[in-house]
Amino acid sequence: MSTKIPATVVTGFLGAGKTTLIRNLLQNAGGRRLALIVNEFGDVGIDGELLKGCGDETCREEDIVELANGCICCTVADDFLPTIQMLLEREAPPDHILIETSGLALPKPLVRAFNWPEIRTRVTVDGVVTLVDASAVAAGRFADDEEALAAQRAADASLDHDNPLEELFEDQLACADLVLLNKTDLLDAQALARTQATVRGMLRPSVKLLPVSQGRLDAAVLLGIGAGAEDDLEARPSHHDTEDEHDHDDFASFVVEGGAVADPSALIGAMQAVIEAHDILRLKGFVAVAGRDMRLVIQAVGPRIQHHYDRPWAPGEARATRLVVIGQTGLGQDAVSAALRAAMS
Repeated sequence: MSTKIPATVVTGFLGAGKTTLIRNLLQNAGGRRLALIVNEFGDVGIDGELLKGCGDETCREEDIVELANGCICCTVADDFLPTIQMLLEREAPPDHILIETSGLALPKPLVRAFNWPEIRTRVTVDGVVTLVDASAVAAGRFADDEEALAAQRAADASLDHDNPLEELFEDQLACADLVLLNKTDLLDAQALARTQATVRGMLRPSVKLLPVSQGRLDAAVLLGIGAGAEDDLEARPSHHDTEDEHDHDDFASFVVEGGAVADPSALIGAMQAVIEAHDILRLKGFVAVAGRDMRLVIQAVGPRIQHHYDRPWAPGEARATRLVVIGQTGLGQDAVSAALRAAMS
């Protein structure tokens, strides 16, 4: 196993903090040559752009590969395996490969792909790292609590008896070697203790659970787990073990574009109203602000919106506002798009 290149799969639900975690890791790689595969969900490569713009030599553009043709666990043969082979065939292969899945990906089919003959002798899954939004679990979302789930179903007509979001959450935890309880700074001590107990109850006994904030964690903890996960698939149960494939018809994603925004504060306030009115799961993207040379990054999970200026607009780069909206099927695309465009004007 020591002759194989280790790969770390970073998974987690929408907005759990995967991109922030990986960006911190790239900036503190400890001299390792890292390659990153990003499975973006939506038509605009927001996550890849954020990582490429981290301003560190470990964020070289040629080391970041985006797979935007759909969920990585559904396009293994067409996209993922050729990408891994391309990285292996480099004159100087990476020391470690990071794979950021979309929030919709089932990790087990991806881990199984490492048993394909083309790559099995050269790469191993060092570990599956799952991020969990601690504040979401504390609020009863995707928690292993039948009463809370029943209340959610009663309040939300879009959820049915076999809630795909719940299954996805459980599958990501069941496949993990390390679970990071992120955004713990949003909880008090009692809420954090309850949340840790909830998540711990859904994990295999050998899996470590660590509380973190802002995705900050030493690279020595994340890299070098040595799980060899592709050889341990039977110990990683999945709701989809008896299925040949799965679909994501319960999710919708679309892009809203516009020009420069005069008042970003007003835009953010309008976004909060749109998110609450249409039950949007995730909204992320870049905003062009009139009179500012910096690009404004927007990251929203439910009603919580984070924003910061990440870098200057590049010469020749179109200064446009581009937002990816993610929700469940039935999300009113026309109404949401109209509301967001009105807020941009």
